[in-house]
Amino acid sequence: MEQTELILALLDEAYEKKTWHGPNLKQSLKGVSAKQAAWRPSTHRHNIWEEALHAAYWKYAVRRKIEGGKRGGFVLKGSNFLVRPEKGNFSEAAWKNDRELLEREHRALRSAVAKAIETPRTAAWLKPVYGAAFHDIYHAGQIRLLRRLREERFSR
Repeated sequence: MEQTELILALLDEAYEKKTWHGPNLKQSLKGVSAKQAAWRPSTHRHNIWEEALHAAYWKYAVRRKIEGGKRGGFVLKGSNFLVRPEKGNFSEAAWKNDRELLEREHRALRSAVAKAIETPRTAAWLKPVYGAAFHDIYHAGQIRLLRRLREERFSR
């Protein structure tokens, strides 16, 4: 397997392709409603919705590093963890829009990697790309845990 194929496979498996280790990020979000995504295990703890946007933000940040872009270009105001749902904007449509943003950021990162992989600067951004893939898997696990905690809380 060529280096390009390997790196793209790593990104894809962490986000959406079938894996040996269990659900990846996209699979962990499958079937989650806005109500489930907005649930918090306790005050000041992140919810599934925020975890999904957090992953989108860091895909953007790694892509920005590859492309040499300036900070502040993320499509939403804020960075890292964005509070969700926004006041007055709790709906399935809002949740769907943010999931679609995650999808777009994944596609944009994947495209940036594919274009830049054989350039002289590859070594400068390769570790952050690996990190983005590992980050997806880490948050997939957190999302699965939040789903189970919510199920247990409401099944009693």
